[in-house]
Amino acid sequence: MVVYTVGTFDLLHVGHLALLEHCGTLGNTVAVGVASDRVVNSYKPNLPVIPLDQRAEMLKALRCVDIVRPYHELEYVSACKELNVDIFVVGEDWGRKPHNLEVEAYLKSRGKKIIQVLYNTRTSSTRIKRHTISQSHREKYLEEAVA
Repeated sequence: MVVYTVGTFDLLHVGHLALLEHCGTLGNTVAVGVASDRVVNSYKPNLPVIPLDQRAEMLKALRCVDIVRPYHELEYVSACKELNVDIFVVGEDWGRKPHNLEVEAYLKSRGKKIIQVLYNTRTSSTRIKRHTISQSHREKYLEEAVA
């Protein structure tokens, strides 16, 4: 059973790890699609902090991940075909966009599953970025206050 999930995987954290380990409980091969900067920029205002090749390298180092596949277009059918995916794991914000509907139809027509999971509430890349920025501004403010 090949389990596939996709994401940006910027600032790798315990939420990512929980998702990937969960994928490992669903099948015996975990494949991860990593969005290129261009793909991320098509639906988010900010680019990832970590370059694509480094995000992929971090994922490859995890023992719960078997395959890492960067993707450069916002579509998932080609990866599902190439990897012969049995289960596609998506996040709670999956939505009804055309590229999502296309892969849903493809998988359904082949008797494959899409499993939607809730995000881990412990952390997120966005939360880490906000915290880092606030800490940076706090230190600058303290330096100015002391001077």
